[in-house]
Amino acid sequence: MSVLEDNIAKLDGYLARFREGGISNRIAGKDCAGSQGLFQTISPVDKSVICDVAHGAADDIDTAAHAAHDAFGEWRDLPATERRKILIRIAEGIEARAEEIALCECWDTGQAYKFMSKAALRGAENFRYFADQVVQARDGQHLKSPTLMNITTRVPIGPVGVITPWNTPFMLSTWKIAPALAAGCTVVHKPAEASPVTARLLVEIAEEAGLPPGVLNTVNGFGEGAGKALCEHPKIKAIAFVGESRTGSLITKQGADTLKRNHLELGGKNPVIVFDDADLDRALDAAIFMIYSINGERCTSSSRLLIQDTIRDAFEAKLIERVQNIKVGHPLDPKTEVGPLVTEEHFNKVTRYFDIARQDGATIAAGGEVVGDEGYFVRPTLFTQATNDMRIAQEEIFGPVLTSIPFATEQEALEMANDTAYGLTGYVWTNDLTRALRFTDKLEAGMIWVNSENVRHLPTPFGGVKASGIGRDGGDWSFEFYMEQKHIGFATGQHKITKLGAL
Repeated sequence: MSVLEDNIAKLDGYLARFREGGISNRIAGKDCAGSQGLFQTISPVDKSVICDVAHGAADDIDTAAHAAHDAFGEWRDLPATERRKILIRIAEGIEARAEEIALCECWDTGQAYKFMSKAALRGAENFRYFADQVVQARDGQHLKSPTLMNITTRVPIGPVGVITPWNTPFMLSTWKIAPALAAGCTVVHKPAEASPVTARLLVEIAEEAGLPPGVLNTVNGFGEGAGKALCEHPKIKAIAFVGESRTGSLITKQGADTLKRNHLELGGKNPVIVFDDADLDRALDAAIFMIYSINGERCTSSSRLLIQDTIRDAFEAKLIERVQNIKVGHPLDPKTEVGPLVTEEHFNKVTRYFDIARQDGATIAAGGEVVGDEGYFVRPTLFTQATNDMRIAQEEIFGPVLTSIPFATEQEALEMANDTAYGLTGYVWTNDLTRALRFTDKLEAGMIWVNSENVRHLPTPFGGVKASGIGRDGGDWSFEFYMEQKHIGFATGQHKITKLGAL
């Protein structure tokens, strides 16, 4: 039996219970039907039905929000060391079921096992990291003044809503849920309707680890129903969202009446800028990895290659050869590098840009084709002869599609890099330190890597500027979002108090 066949056999075993009984909402530690009936989750590999899923909406969100509210006091007041133990057990549960999580996620999203096998373990790392931060999460400062001992502390904000995307759903869910639980918040989680399977696995693992009922609740549904209700619910104090910029704008509007705190991790049209003094072989490897891994369905993808004109021809020639060699195939095959796109809707969106590129005058130097007709597969694609004002350079395609644009000078590269609505990440390749310092200082992006691909370090702030979002994940920045800052001033003596109305 090949590895692919073995993985398919294991997957069938893992999915058997869902195929038979579907996926329920999970509220206050109990399985709950959806008030709107059922919807189906479809595998992009062969367009087959994976299972039925509870279709939740406003009523279900209301029940979950009240459950999170009712559980909040006990979870908030649980000693930090006890919360830490539970988070560690969640991490251990994820590690024990990492293969199940990875295989299910591949089938549900189309992501290649090559990457998802690591993503599940990365989720465990998130829980371990924030477990280690639990004890000091509420620590503050001592700010002495002439008459007062001023101290600060932090308290959990309350029940929060977490809305996660379909591209790497398990890992991104842990990025939000782990720090929320560590802070002492309770959670209502609405996973993306296109990838609900591993959200169910996460809540199971959490409850098996001892997480009290109601601390983590999962409601499946669609944005216009469950998502909107979550953003508007008065008992939900904050929304953490990962997804499209357009949806982030809607979430802000929906939460306005209840003055929701929002953390929005949104889209990107991220530049990788390669100067002629860079280590070109490493730059090539990094540029290819950051756009074609994860099927190009990643907010931090380097979807615009800004290449100095003195090295453009040679660099693009190597790039074309490499792109044409990328292995497209079944996501459960460990050799596969690019799997199918997640849904028919997204497949149609990405493939529309092949015609848009031609209409705008760009060249399709590699790819630009669909692969087979069983699933939503596309060939990794490279556009050349492009300019920065083309739609392929300005709009987030969110697929395995790279647009190459030449520049002549450092100033021109900077202007093009910043000439977009987005500002999530940037990648700069140069061996000139002073240039790197100048360029990164002026580059409009929340995260920048110099001579590196995106290497996520959990204590660092993750987030963007402009249309790429509001707020930061990671380390203490996560606690700043999930907790309220509190100041307490203690008088150190009998300082003068101004008397009003005294005779």
